[in-house]
Amino acid sequence: MAEWVRIAATTDCPPGKLLGRMVGKMGVALVNVDGDYYALEDRCSHQDLPLSDGEVDGSTVVCAYHGARFDACTGKNKGLPAVRPVKSFPVEVRGSEVYVDVG
Repeated sequence: MAEWVRIAATTDCPPGKLLGRMVGKMGVALVNVDGDYYALEDRCSHQDLPLSDGEVDGSTVVCAYHGARFDACTGKNKGLPAVRPVKSFPVEVRGSEVYVDVG
């Protein structure tokens, strides 16, 4: 069942940036790739550290701690030391607000 939650205003996460937010007890990393928004669980699958501390390289999220790389659009792991993907969530932009379905 869908559970849409407002996570940010579009201005909170400019292109090429990550924004970490808590939704209940779960961390969500919002990613802006050239004006398109994506949401990943804010937890690197390598060592459970926050992805939102990292950076965006094109459409890739790079973990700040050990350099693991993930596809910003899907959460698929793209580079060691991560061998597992991270969960991704559907995103909707409604006007100037960004919503994530964490259901």
